[in-house]
Amino acid sequence: MNIFQEAAKKMGNYNSRRYFLKQCIGGVGAMALDSIMDFGQSTTNLKTPHFLPTAKSVIFLHMAGAPSQLELFDYKPILQKYDGKPCPAALLEGKRFAFLQGTPNMMGPQASFQQYGQTGSWVSEHLPHFSKMVDEVSFLRAMHTDEFNHAPAQLFMHTGSPRLGRPSMGSWMIYGLGSENQNLPGFVVLTSGSDPSAGKSAWGSGFLPSLHQGVQCRSQGDPILYLNNPNGIDEHIRKRSIDIINDINRKEQEAIGDPEILSRIAQYELAFRMQTEVPEVMDISKEPDYIHEMYGTKPGQISFANNCLLARRLVEQGVRFIQLYDSAWDHHGAGKGGGVVDGLANACKNVDQPIAALLKDLKMRGLLEDTLVVWGGEFGRTPMKETRASGADFKGRDHHAEAFTMWMAGGGVKAGFSHGKTDELGYYGIEGRTHVHDLQATILHCMGMDHERLIYHFQGRDFRLTDVHGHVIRDVLA
Repeated sequence: MNIFQEAAKKMGNYNSRRYFLKQCIGGVGAMALDSIMDFGQSTTNLKTPHFLPTAKSVIFLHMAGAPSQLELFDYKPILQKYDGKPCPAALLEGKRFAFLQGTPNMMGPQASFQQYGQTGSWVSEHLPHFSKMVDEVSFLRAMHTDEFNHAPAQLFMHTGSPRLGRPSMGSWMIYGLGSENQNLPGFVVLTSGSDPSAGKSAWGSGFLPSLHQGVQCRSQGDPILYLNNPNGIDEHIRKRSIDIINDINRKEQEAIGDPEILSRIAQYELAFRMQTEVPEVMDISKEPDYIHEMYGTKPGQISFANNCLLARRLVEQGVRFIQLYDSAWDHHGAGKGGGVVDGLANACKNVDQPIAALLKDLKMRGLLEDTLVVWGGEFGRTPMKETRASGADFKGRDHHAEAFTMWMAGGGVKAGFSHGKTDELGYYGIEGRTHVHDLQATILHCMGMDHERLIYHFQGRDFRLTDVHGHVIRDVLA
């Protein structure tokens, strides 16, 4: 009798009880466990979608901090007429804001606008490159959310809940569909600047097996930490050590029945396979000069432009969900954000060219038709100028949950389309109001998944990304 058999014999009754409790109290029913165990054998087990998808991959461009729609896409000339005048009491009564104090003044658009493309879409001076691509996108002009602070709103956008512990959208994708490339993660995260306010929970797997969490990569140095073997350890020794570790894990799984052990096994195996493919895929230096010029990349540096080019390369390799975060969009006024004048202008300079290049590059390669690109922040900005108790004159706008703009392109959505409308001040959606859960339901739909059927049983009830809300925004579907 070896050490594992002996340990299992000594702990037999305890393990049986613990396994039973995991099934009943932990919320992992027999059918769900079978599904996890089957999926846990490999990160590449493709699952059948609920219906024919229009997209194979998603690239989600999140501008962490919440860009002002009033200086980018939601042109409100009437707001300019009220510039500097006290905000009407009706806009403040019963509302909660992060920083507004007393009776703030209205603030007109702090950027000039023009109409572009065959659609005549209004785009501000801050996005000259993107303005040439407006006929490729569907605007969602009356988005609203339940949260008005950064971390909860970011969690809500990406996990469907403002509280910690729920799986992110990318995790749901991999759980529901699997991954096409056995040598790469199905869910990759790329950040420029600091991590978002919600932290790594924004791409965590929550109560799903950890196998489904996002893998954060870097565009500078080793693409993934500890990807290379230690000195003196070659590929043969590495593979042998992983085989031994996973043999121990399998024996533990047989004794305990914990599905998370299967995730651990799959992660060790994926990590070994990634050592071969990740360095090649993440090396953008091999791209031709005209591609670097188009994106404005800076090889050897961490930048949003580099991450956009990496996103295209990852899509080419069959990665299911690529999440980009850029953290320069919290423009309250004076201070590090720089306000909606200089701060927003500088933030746009970093993303305008690469976003336009990404759309153009995907289309040029025939990838845009089955790649869904999503852009936006976690909420919008108020049409009132931010004032605080200190009396400082901020050229900034406060957090606003009632109205903001996002857009989608490719992957089965209409090109050159606009859904929804806000009032003349940009304060509230008056047509086509779109909730965050509606957006999530639509993204899943494009990937061939019914948001009401993509469920996971946990702690006694079924959970889904959209909780108990949401409907597909069918007007934007091609």
